[in-house]
Amino acid sequence: MQKNVFEYLERLSSGDVDEQSVQEIFKFIRDSLSVIPPEGLERRSKGERIGFLISRLNRPLRVCGIVKNEGEPGGGPFWVEHANHSISLQIVESSQVDMKSTTQRDIWASSTHFSPVDLVCGVRDYTGTPFDLTHFVDPDTGFISVKSKQGKELKALELPGLWNGSMAYWNTILVEVPLITFNPIKIVLDLLRKEHQPA
Repeated sequence: MQKNVFEYLERLSSGDVDEQSVQEIFKFIRDSLSVIPPEGLERRSKGERIGFLISRLNRPLRVCGIVKNEGEPGGGPFWVEHANHSISLQIVESSQVDMKSTTQRDIWASSTHFSPVDLVCGVRDYTGTPFDLTHFVDPDTGFISVKSKQGKELKALELPGLWNGSMAYWNTILVEVPLITFNPIKIVLDLLRKEHQPA
């Protein structure tokens, strides 16, 4: 996948790209990277469309191994609309969802898959230069979570998490992996699960 991204970036950066190539690359970002461009972009100038494609392709790449949702606490993959009205796959945590909204609560409940179990990351651009990963963080994805300590409820301001905010502007590919690869330890009692017992 990264090889394809790099080849497309080299073609786009060369400036020698015909309309057929532009359409081919738009199809690639839709079908392979699950990026839906802003509405009306296809009517803009060729230069604007090429600029959008370069900005969408020239970013870190993450391949997330996800498992079927079996009710474990945590986030999952959802479509998210960005400020520029493009839409992409993101990992969303429950604390980012307005559970008072029936619509959002229903969307959350319909989740079929669970947060990344495995990650493979591409952190260099097509020239081999490491990305400055701080440029791909969405600082607005920090949130307030409710915790408890010694029976007392506490509120905590959390910075953007690894899955959601810190990788918000990465390109994301989701791959379903077998459930056996996911053996979380969220509470001490999880250590009693058969997956964590000696063989």
